[in-house]
Amino acid sequence: VIGATINKTGLLKVKATKVGENTTLMQIVHLVEEAQASNAPVQKFADRIVGYFVPAVFATAGIAFTFWLFLRGFPDAFLVLLAILLIACPCALGIATPTAILAGVGKGAENGVLLRGGEYVENARKLTTVVFDKTGTLTKGEPSVTDIIAFEGYKENRILELAAVTEKGSEHPLAEAVVKAANKARLSVIDVDSFESIPGQGVKASFEGQQILIGNRKLMRANVIDIEHAENKLAKLEEQGKTAMLLAVDGRVVGIIAVMDMPKDNAAEAISQLKHMGLHVAMLTGDNERTAKAIANQLGIDLVIANVLPWEKVNVIKNLQDQGKIVAMVGDGVNDAPALAQANIGIAIGSGTDVAKETGGIVLIKDDLRDVPRGITLSKATMRKIKQNLFWAFIYNTVS
Repeated sequence: VIGATINKTGLLKVKATKVGENTTLMQIVHLVEEAQASNAPVQKFADRIVGYFVPAVFATAGIAFTFWLFLRGFPDAFLVLLAILLIACPCALGIATPTAILAGVGKGAENGVLLRGGEYVENARKLTTVVFDKTGTLTKGEPSVTDIIAFEGYKENRILELAAVTEKGSEHPLAEAVVKAANKARLSVIDVDSFESIPGQGVKASFEGQQILIGNRKLMRANVIDIEHAENKLAKLEEQGKTAMLLAVDGRVVGIIAVMDMPKDNAAEAISQLKHMGLHVAMLTGDNERTAKAIANQLGIDLVIANVLPWEKVNVIKNLQDQGKIVAMVGDGVNDAPALAQANIGIAIGSGTDVAKETGGIVLIKDDLRDVPRGITLSKATMRKIKQNLFWAFIYNTVS
């Protein structure tokens, strides 16, 4: 039950899981406060100028005071001293950056884009590449079973049943899709004798005296299981943008289950806007390259980095940075957090995990990918305003 929900009819029993300072609203308030209190690195440049400018103003005021003291006396000399100190004191230089950040962060918060600090505002203008995680970020994160292919005399329902009991202990979205399909078909999804999850490959289980594996090619190769007879059907499913999982029983591939996670409605539009801004867009995924490219083609993404294990994402971002690229990473999951932290700007989807949101430099409150280009545009506009403020403040103080 989300805050401000109205129960019009019936009885509703609610347990508050977060109250007071821990509520989402208060977390947003704190993020905005922290961002508005922070300084962009360009503020250090302004502070250095002020560091030289202030002594120069005092020196000029002292010289003028001495000159007019001997020429016209103390009253006139004191007025000259005050005039120089009041007019030439570089107050505007000192507040040029904070006021722009205050306005930028406030405007962003109004539109569901939280800028977490001046550092990210400044980095946005240098961006060259935006990298998106696929599952749950570019796609809806609600995959569903689309195809079941059986081999070795097995029936499709039996393939689905074996896959479901094996995947029951997994929390992966693909596993949830398989279990949901089995429940919908009213198949028996009982507990297995043993279960092991293998990150980036699949799962392994023991059931009714049989060793069952369900996962990708890597899992099959690691267990020396021949997949030659399934390769053609596997490739056709992947060319359609589907994630195909191989099911093996006692060392033989007996079926394929294909799952499709549809792209978000606004993903293609967001990608198009980023490309119009002159940014390179890449997709990062653990899926095989064929499936990843099928999704990328739908969205207009040119660069696909596939077959990436969860802990390898941060290395991909490092490699792009080593090539001289300034990178923004967009993600929503726990395994995206290191990559979000490594990127020059981490952009966390508000519907994602808390750890991702804590790591992101920009947090999107709404689950709308069009807020990615909006956030970058807002950051660039804020940076332009900071430069304008510094320019006119410097001109004013110099002329004064």
